[in-house]
Amino acid sequence: MRKLKLQMQISVDGFVGGPNGELDWMTWNWSEDIKDYVTKLTTSFDTIVMGRKMVEGFVTHWTNVVSDQNAAADERASAKIFVDTPKVVFSRTLNKSSWDNTTVENDLVGGIEKLKNTSGSDIIAYGGANFVSNLIENGLVDDLYLFVNPTAIGKGLSIFKEGKPTNLKLVNAVPFECGIVLHHYQPAL
Repeated sequence: MRKLKLQMQISVDGFVGGPNGELDWMTWNWSEDIKDYVTKLTTSFDTIVMGRKMVEGFVTHWTNVVSDQNAAADERASAKIFVDTPKVVFSRTLNKSSWDNTTVENDLVGGIEKLKNTSGSDIIAYGGANFVSNLIENGLVDDLYLFVNPTAIGKGLSIFKEGKPTNLKLVNAVPFECGIVLHHYQPAL
């Protein structure tokens, strides 16, 4: 069975976006060690899943990076992976995709379970707080790769439901030169 891996940037106080989804708190100047780690993680999957709110910005951004001759070679290589990898967008309002290499699925639980039971490499989830919190709440995530930025923002969007504990088991923690620390968790059974 394929695993669903979640890769997410998070603040030290547990938020994935400011109150209005702001991302200005993230560390954008990554050191080589974190770039290498993320590259290895990126080559471990062959399917990307995300929510409707994230897909347009994601596809547009990475498509532009692929065609940007001034972009760094390593960024263009990553962008090509993101553009070429099949994507499944989960939405209650869309019925078809207008993006290349992207399909739409309306049933989150059934769709993820179907993907997990097909042959292939692992699946990676990128998304906003609501999409990711639904994945976690439904017990669909097998590995959480939380990249903890050295910033506390005080309030914002969370991927964990308030008042509902989510028990996790630490697999490992990796500090990077830029100040980000990866916390790799799996659900505690």
